[in-house]
Amino acid sequence: MEALKEKVEEEEAAEQEAEAQQVERGEKMMQPQRMRRKGTVMTPEMLRDLEKKLLGIEITTPEKPLIITKDTIDVSKLPPSYQSNTAEEEHLLEVADNFSRQYSHLCPDRVPLFLYPLNECQVPKFVSTTIRPTLMPYPELYNWDGCAQFVADFLSMEPLADPLKPPSHLYSSTTVLAYQKGNCFDFSTLLCSLLIGSGYDAYCVNGYGSQDLCLMDLTREPCPLTVKTQEALWEKEASPPKKYAVRPPRDLTSRFEQEQEKKKQEKIKAEEERRQREEVEQLQGLESANADPLHGLRVHSWVLVLSGKREVPESFFIDPFTARSYSPQDDHFLGIESLWNHKNYWVNMQDCWNYCKDLIFDLGDAVKWEYLLLGTDKPHLSMVEEEDDNLNDDYDVENLGKEDDDKCFDMPHSWVEQLEISPEVFETRCPNGMKVIQYKMAKLEKWAPYLNSNGLVCRLTTYKDSECTKTVEVKEWYQNREDMLELRHINKVTGLIIDYFKPGHPQALRVHSYKSMQPEMDHVMEFYKTVRVDGLIRREETPKTMTEHYEGRPDFLSYRLVNFGSRVKKITLNNTESNPRPVLKITERFFRNPAKPADEDVAERVFLILEERIQLRYHCRENHITASKREFLRRTEVDSKGNKIIMTPDMCSSFEVEPSEHTKKLLYQYETMMQLKKEEKLCRHQAWESELEVLEILKLREEEEEAHALTISIYDTKRNEKSKEYREARERVMHEEHLQQMEAQLDYLAPFLAQLPPGEKLTRWQAIHVKEECLSDFKQRLIDKANLIQARFEKETQELQKKQQWYQENQVTLTAEDEDLYLSYCSQAMFRIRILEQRLNRHKELAPLKYMALEEKLCKDPRLAELLKAFV
Repeated sequence: MEALKEKVEEEEAAEQEAEAQQVERGEKMMQPQRMRRKGTVMTPEMLRDLEKKLLGIEITTPEKPLIITKDTIDVSKLPPSYQSNTAEEEHLLEVADNFSRQYSHLCPDRVPLFLYPLNECQVPKFVSTTIRPTLMPYPELYNWDGCAQFVADFLSMEPLADPLKPPSHLYSSTTVLAYQKGNCFDFSTLLCSLLIGSGYDAYCVNGYGSQDLCLMDLTREPCPLTVKTQEALWEKEASPPKKYAVRPPRDLTSRFEQEQEKKKQEKIKAEEERRQREEVEQLQGLESANADPLHGLRVHSWVLVLSGKREVPESFFIDPFTARSYSPQDDHFLGIESLWNHKNYWVNMQDCWNYCKDLIFDLGDAVKWEYLLLGTDKPHLSMVEEEDDNLNDDYDVENLGKEDDDKCFDMPHSWVEQLEISPEVFETRCPNGMKVIQYKMAKLEKWAPYLNSNGLVCRLTTYKDSECTKTVEVKEWYQNREDMLELRHINKVTGLIIDYFKPGHPQALRVHSYKSMQPEMDHVMEFYKTVRVDGLIRREETPKTMTEHYEGRPDFLSYRLVNFGSRVKKITLNNTESNPRPVLKITERFFRNPAKPADEDVAERVFLILEERIQLRYHCRENHITASKREFLRRTEVDSKGNKIIMTPDMCSSFEVEPSEHTKKLLYQYETMMQLKKEEKLCRHQAWESELEVLEILKLREEEEEAHALTISIYDTKRNEKSKEYREARERVMHEEHLQQMEAQLDYLAPFLAQLPPGEKLTRWQAIHVKEECLSDFKQRLIDKANLIQARFEKETQELQKKQQWYQENQVTLTAEDEDLYLSYCSQAMFRIRILEQRLNRHKELAPLKYMALEEKLCKDPRLAELLKAFV
């Protein structure tokens, strides 16, 4: 601190000298200007022109960032615990003040402790009571990395007003969550509250950090987004080494040329290393030139997580600004003054000459960590010798309770209200739904889900230079896409685009790499093999070839290569069926089929379309180094009489490891060639279908990119239109049912009272007449309903009898289908008759009860009750 004061005094003296020199220069410069002003006279026209010019000048004032202050917070809406202290809190403040005075007296060279800053209501609150342990109802906030990432994304960083001192105010986490802004102490308090609520042994730390750490400067740090998508590249399975193998041919390349090429490569490599070394030295020079003059003095707050709880193996630091975890050995953390949790406060009594590398975080050691309250759950080290214990046992037993009663004091409960984060706020995450972080040669952009119409939630842009002017590659992450697009990797140098899809795409796409969406260009498509029926897992297309890889097929096909010729007409999306590319060659490879002998199991077959040849290569037998081969000429020849020659011995040439008699027969060769012709036709058809499928996929991908529709969960009632329509329909039905109930409760005497003169009071005889008319009308309705049910019952019975009579007359000539129709009709008719019979019986039982209920209701009606009393 003394060195800091001397430095500040020197800077003030230098500033005063500079101001004095500027004043002297200003007086010297003003003298010739005064002399000039005496000689020039401003005319009215000159004054008007000067006024116009001055009015035309627009002065733009820079906007100040919104900082949470006492003026921006509505204190009236805060609860009473924010605006005053309880008796326990006042007692705690007295204990803390006494502790602070003793500490300042014993350690005069140490800075004052950060114990009871003011809150948003200008009320001093102890730092431990500002922590409110809370377990959030979100699975992402159960682990420390999820909590740290949420705090780093949700809040906007504000630097400390004085980088050399802790803040004078420490706001509650509820206020920080409401305004989404805060300094490092606000970040640490919120993160510590979440971690303690999740079961971690976490502490807020008041210490010193590097300039990059305090100012959240990540331009010198690499981007932590190091998770790379695993590209499913096709790798041919390495065949096991054979016991007997043919010796490879002799290498006839020139050794001199190889040496020259090696020297050339070494020279290029040395040049590249020298260039990289120069860049590193240049960066180190810039960093040394921009050395922080306040190194080791900048105040910073972070979170310490001790080992033990939640299966944490080692203690580590968490920077709340970046959500990164650091080892206590890291050079970014330069020292610790104190730390606290929701139960106690500890002061570091260890020397930080070697930063935090040599600190021991045993909070039970009173020599290394001075605690504020005795009521700590940390174990204390027993430093008393056994002899002293034996001599003072009686004294300790007598005074143990008294000392504990005098010194033990439990930490009051937190004055902060319960932390709450709504699902909408948790989903939005970043302030205004967007956040940009600049890293070393990279830029990371984050968006809230559904904020972008195309579902983009994250973009990582990598640059070639440190000025971030030359883009190398771009990675984009998507969510909630209907086409299941998850990641897009764009290489700006080569122009290659790679799309990664989650399971569920209509075409079972997993990866699609391309440079252009135009057909018959370079495309690589990978599929989910468990979804496709044909077992296709990879397809590679170039302007002249198409390569397909299969797995798990019943015919053991593993590879197909189709070579195309040049098309005469130009390709379009509509004329592919009528104008296919000419097929020149088809190569197929097969896995080993253990059900067949090796000499009959084809390993590779090649259809040479233009040459009209078919080549077969069979699998090699075990302990053999050569495999059987066979070649067919499928051209048709004509003899001297003009007849077609279907098969001749010259049309088949073969090499067999172990020849057999049946393979030499012409009939066997003829059947094999006929089968191969069918296979060739089928292969050409499958190649044509593959072309059509590629065009269909490309067309679908273009439509998906144009639409980029998003999926909405049925539980998201705010965004899901179908759920909203369903909810509105239910409300409409409920409203209609309510209206029907209201109509059912209408006045049953209204039709009969309307027949009487309006405005006149009912007489006794009129009341009797209204009652009899109402009862007779109701009785007639019951009779009509019974007659209607009886009529329907009789009608159904007659129709069933007629149908049965018809069946008796035509039973002999009926078909099985007619009998089934008759039985179905009889079953339905009996069901209707049974229902009508039940309704009629129920009506007969309920009709008298309904009549008596209406009569009782009429007698109790207030309009008729007084007039009908004499007749009851």
